Amino acid sequence: MARRVSPPAARRSATTREAVVRAGVVDVFVVRDARRGWQHLALRRGRETRCPGTWETVHGRIERGESPPDAARREVREETGLAIERLYALTVNPFFMQSTGNVELAVAFVAVVSPGSVTLGDEHDSAAWLSHTAAKKRYHWPRERESLAHIAILFRGGNAGRAEDVLLMAP
Repeated sequence: MARRVSPPAARRSATTREAVVRAGVVDVFVVRDARRGWQHLALRRGRETRCPGTWETVHGRIERGESPPDAARREVREETGLAIERLYALTVNPFFMQSTGNVELAVAFVAVVSPGSVTLGDEHDSAAWLSHTAAKKRYHWPRERESLAHIAILFRGGNAGRAEDVLLMAP
């Protein structure tokens, strides 16, 4: 009698599972026009949050039924109180979420805002408008620093130039 071999998935124990890849969060690089180029908003995480004291972009989860651009708009409103004039797609940044065992994709956007006061949400205790160079030094996560280079190239003329038709999100 031939021995029956189980497929690989059936041989895994109940505690082993495969990682899932999903776009579950947004990173939003909030920028405003300055005389010498863009100013980038950096937010410092509060003491009672994950990664306390780190400086980051606007970051948050995409809620059930929400599109990534809608999540970006909501997160900017909740974390800064600023109104977005224009929203652009920028890139996608992968990272591993230890708590879930999944690979998350952060859909990154550039949000152009008018000068105005930042109203911080509960997650942050400080905000700063920084030059490209200063933001590159202050942002905690390497992927955020890499995204600054994308912004400097794609948006050097004040908009996405020849890529405006594919990067600009509809209102």
